[in-house]
Order: sequence, then C-alpha cells, then structure tokens
Amino acid sequence: MSIADLRQEYRFAGLTEAEAGADPVRLFERWFQDALDADVPLANAMTLATVTPQGAPDARIVLLKGIESQSFVFYTNYDSRKGRQLARHPTACLVFLWTPLERQVRIEGVTEKVSAAEADAYFRTRPLGSRLSAWASRQSEPVADRETLERALAEMEGRYGTEPPRPPHWGGYRLVPHALEFWQGRENRLHDRLLYRRRDGGWTLERLAP
Repeated sequence: MSIADLRQEYRFAGLTEAEAGADPVRLFERWFQDALDADVPLANAMTLATVTPQGAPDARIVLLKGIESQSFVFYTNYDSRKGRQLARHPTACLVFLWTPLERQVRIEGVTEKVSAAEADAYFRTRPLGSRLSAWASRQSEPVADRETLERALAEMEGRYGTEPPRPPHWGGYRLVPHALEFWQGRENRLHDRLLYRRRDGGWTLERLAP
C-alpha cells in the first residue's frame, strides 16, 4: 500500500464551545483523564519543540510529569541539547496526540525552571536506575559505545549506592502557557479546532477553520 493511500475517517466525538468551557487547563485535565481512562499508551508523552541558536525548530518526545498552577511540568538534564536551547530561548511548544480518541492538543508558552526543592522531591520518586543514570549520562554528548555508558552507570552505583542525590545539572521546567489549541477529529476533515489565548488575565476563545 502506498503511504498516500493511508486514510482515516474521524467519528469519535465533537467539541463545542459550550462543552469546552472558559478554562483551557481544566479542559486539558478532562481530556487527559479521558486518555487515561481509554488506556491510551503513554498518555503523558508529548512533543517538546524548542528553538536552536540559529533560529531553527527542534523537537523530541518527553513526558509530562505534572500540571501545577496552570503550567505543565517536565524534567530533564539542563545540559542536554533541549536544556541549552531553553536557556537561550525559553519559548517552547508542547503537542499531545491521543490517536484512539482522535484528539490533539497544542500548547505554546514560556518555560522556567522549577525550584530546587521541587526537583529534589520529584527526583526521590524516580526508580534507582533512573537516578543513577542521571549522573552517568552526559545527555546529548557523543559517547564511544554502549559499554562506556554501562561502566559509567556501574561507577555511579559504586559511588552513591541506593541514595544518589539529585545532580545539579538535572531538574525540571514548567511551561506557562499563553495559547492552547484543542483539536477533535470530525468527519469529512471538518475538524473542531478551538484556540484559547491568554489576554488581560483571562482567556479568549475562538474557533479555527480545519
């Protein structure tokens, strides 16, 4: 089959302005719960798009780890490629795709680091291997081979045992949104697209053509 022949009709649901409500973060929380209830694999997986020093887009998949104070929280190595990009250009975009529900959410905003106390608290909840690998891996840097990584992990295990502290180069970001777009697939490609924009301390809502 040709890739061009891959098609799908969207019939799962619709989205009206009345159903959406006035608060886009609350709508996101409802949709996220729907994704969890539907057993969508990795429902908290999201594309994080950043800006390179040359002004080009860059993107990868990361995991949402919290919704706090109307912001979206994720964790990473601050020295990674995305961390360096966010240090230079803190604006970013998140995209969620929940295919079984025929839904997509796009979130634009500005990132800021979470506090050290918040990062410490989350770091302690991670599996031991993940905590040790945060020390062992120089994320985004070239590495000679797999064995080099495994030796570094073993070295960190010998150094820290079962209680590794949070590395100073590892922590969280919160994306404070200024725009959220909710996309619900509909028949005949007449999709529902509702766009919220932050304005004067509140949110405006408009419908976009599909």
